[in-house]
Amino acid sequence: MADASSLIPAAVLRNLADKLYEKRKNAALDIEGIVKQLAISGDHDKITAVINLLTTEFTYSPQANHRKGGLIGLAAATVGLTSEAAQHLEQIVPPVLNSFSDQDSRVRYYACEALYNIAKVVRGDFIIFFNQIFDALCKLSADSDANVQSAAHLLDRLVKDIVTESDQFSIEEFIPLLRERMNVLNPYVRQFLVGWITVLDSVPDIDMLGFLPDFLDGLFNMLSDSSHEIRQQADSALSEFLQEIKNSPSVDYGRMAEILVQRAGSLDEFTRLTAITWINEFVKLGGDQLVPYYADILGAILPCISDKEEKIRVVARETNEELRALKADPAEAFDVGAILSIARRQLSSEWEATRIEALHWMSTLLNKYRTEVLQYLNDIFDTLLKALSDPSDEVVLLVLDVHACIAKDPQHFRQLVVFLVHNFRVDNSLLEKRGALIIRRLCVLLNAERVYRELSTILEGESDLDFASIMVQALNLILLTSSELSEIRDLLKQSLVNPAGKDLYVALYASWCHSPMAIISLCLLAQTYQHASAVVQSLVEEDINVKFLVQLDKLIRLLETPIFAYLRLQLLEPGRYTWLFKALYGLLMLLPQQSAAFKILKTRLKAVPSYSFNGEQLKKTSSGNPYQFLHHMSGGSQIGEDGNIAVDGGNSHNGINFAVRLQQFQQMQHQHRVHLKTQAQSRKSSSISSKEALRQEEPRRPQSSELSAVAPSRSSKRFQGS
Repeated sequence: MADASSLIPAAVLRNLADKLYEKRKNAALDIEGIVKQLAISGDHDKITAVINLLTTEFTYSPQANHRKGGLIGLAAATVGLTSEAAQHLEQIVPPVLNSFSDQDSRVRYYACEALYNIAKVVRGDFIIFFNQIFDALCKLSADSDANVQSAAHLLDRLVKDIVTESDQFSIEEFIPLLRERMNVLNPYVRQFLVGWITVLDSVPDIDMLGFLPDFLDGLFNMLSDSSHEIRQQADSALSEFLQEIKNSPSVDYGRMAEILVQRAGSLDEFTRLTAITWINEFVKLGGDQLVPYYADILGAILPCISDKEEKIRVVARETNEELRALKADPAEAFDVGAILSIARRQLSSEWEATRIEALHWMSTLLNKYRTEVLQYLNDIFDTLLKALSDPSDEVVLLVLDVHACIAKDPQHFRQLVVFLVHNFRVDNSLLEKRGALIIRRLCVLLNAERVYRELSTILEGESDLDFASIMVQALNLILLTSSELSEIRDLLKQSLVNPAGKDLYVALYASWCHSPMAIISLCLLAQTYQHASAVVQSLVEEDINVKFLVQLDKLIRLLETPIFAYLRLQLLEPGRYTWLFKALYGLLMLLPQQSAAFKILKTRLKAVPSYSFNGEQLKKTSSGNPYQFLHHMSGGSQIGEDGNIAVDGGNSHNGINFAVRLQQFQQMQHQHRVHLKTQAQSRKSSSISSKEALRQEEPRRPQSSELSAVAPSRSSKRFQGS
């Protein structure tokens, strides 16, 4: 190989390493001329020798000025080679690229300048080094020296021009390089990357859309950058890609959907809005491709429905409706269980709107895929029951809608009512705060009579007597006051003449026995007044406590409501409704005279006009005391239930054996009394044990002899002061 030192004068080599830029520049011009002559003569061995000399003796020299000279010399050699430069690029470019990482910023600057001049000469032949050049430019874009950054930007623009006009650029080899750098946080690097994505996407022959999933997440990551300019550039690039997606017949929605779902949960508001906007378009465009991702998409949408930003809420709601309207076949990758799991999880959301939409999804799935949903019933049932304690009435009503939809099947209906009673038992606040709402809604959705019959059957065998009593009282109050149960009330009023009314009366009676006031209310509603009177007469001292009087107070006030208007009108016929009067007077006798309820009932009974009684009764009650008429109304007749003459002493009517019913009531009340005594004894024993423990901890008390010594003096003092 030729000796390069003999080809280049010593003065030129000396000037090439000079500290003055002008001398280095002039030396480079000399080298350009020498290489040009060698190229013309076709002496490529000597050209190779010159390049090797510039590389080894200058670009890899420990002296900074030598390195600077070597770089400008290589650029000059390339200019001298012109069209012949391509075959020597393997020698020329690597040392220049190596100089990009030089510790001296001026060397890095001249490396940019040298590569710029080389690229201008070789143009498209330069592409084979694109990945290495891109990597170097990526680092230089964040260089600490502003001059180096400026030089790198100039070089970057030239490289972009070369790539856009080249047919040798390989996007497949470039994408891994881009993907590796997309999560870099440096703002200069981010700007550099977005710039390249935008440029490459503008080239018709380069399919950047096909590789979008590889760098989509990085673009979304840039939306939360602190630099407004970077956010704007990333948003612009994303908007352009979204437009391309709308116009493209073939898009990989699946991979991108996974990225969008993650980004929809970003802490950055702008990122969330952009992600949910993309999801919205994907749901409209994706079709069958998105079916396997429905659950993930729903998991992203539901939290956004409650977003603090209105724009996000609007788009999320629209997307949710679009998704719910889509038709999917469980046999074709549509995972009903996964959707249910998302809806169940979102029922625990702190946001009401999200919980509401989760329930709408459950209802939708039940309506469309009932068989599949019921397979996952055990997974969602507990969550649905807990949701009945939700602070939102709207949520509770929707939960009940879902429960009612499940309970269309008899076995699920029974399961629902059993679990509901269990929840009321373990959570007293649920019964107190939500009991009426839950029972009334279920009565509307599942048939009131069916619900009450099932509840009665369960409560009849309830072992927790305290809970049974409270529950029955609650059910009784709902029965007497709720408009949703008006049909049941009408049916019960016909208990003495209608077999259906009788069956319902008997079905409720067994569990209503847990509460004396509930039984009395049921009798007054069913117009079994003689039995009501018998129940009142059967009450003993232990039954008439504070709780009983509170319930009685409520009943007396209810008697003044429109629901019991028929009963008040019956008071106008005392001869026909003897037992009604006796029952009401019995209740009056149980009330404290100073109570408001006593005054209300007394006033009502006094309001019965005197002409309501027959002549004999009027004569006997002429003193004006209305309480005397009970004694005079029997007239020696055997009176059965009011309005009818009994043929069996009032023990049975329309198939109702009232004697058995009364015995049933008395037995249940006996159980309650025994239970109360047991509780009282338990509390007493516990109290005694506590006192004994305290006594053992007290200091030693005086002996009995000591007490007897002081007792007389105390006694004498008391007598003296009396």
